[in-house]
Amino acid sequence: MPTFSLMPGRTIGSRRRSTLLVVLAALFAWPAYAQDGWTPESGKPKANVSANADKAAEIEASRFCANVAPSIAEARIAWQTKRLGELDDQVKQRLADLEKAEASIREWVAKRDAMIKAASDDLVAIYAKMQPETAAVQLSGMDDQMAAAILAKLKPRAAGAILNEMEAERASKLASFLSGSSGGGEKKS
Repeated sequence: MPTFSLMPGRTIGSRRRSTLLVVLAALFAWPAYAQDGWTPESGKPKANVSANADKAAEIEASRFCANVAPSIAEARIAWQTKRLGELDDQVKQRLADLEKAEASIREWVAKRDAMIKAASDDLVAIYAKMQPETAAVQLSGMDDQMAAAILAKLKPRAAGAILNEMEAERASKLASFLSGSSGGGEKKS
């Protein structure tokens, strides 16, 4: 049987073997192309497919953000509203405390004014002319508010001289009344 050869020295049987070897090599090389990112059909690397996947992921993420943005804004507004309510309650509590303190101060001022008015100018003039020892004895027998009112209307030098002649405990009590630090005649320790 004659052999037909396109190339001198090669036979048809050897060509079949060569073709078979090329096909087998291609089949074995196919997974290597896929791992390197090349596909035989397109001849492009898989990076483009990856870039398209990244773009798709970005689009999906932006859709997600667009979908949840209103609920996030609502949650933030709800938190801010809650926080404002808490701060409002704190401000109201502080205002109530300040109003109590103001009422206490007004009460103290009213008591002090009443105490000073209780000591008439004539009575104060009498104590101003007395000797400090005698005035101290007289004031020691009075209630604290009246004695403090008289001392408050006296000149500071005369009041100091009278307090100097009194017992230390009584003088301290009257001085507390004069400064306004004693409420209602209670002794503070």
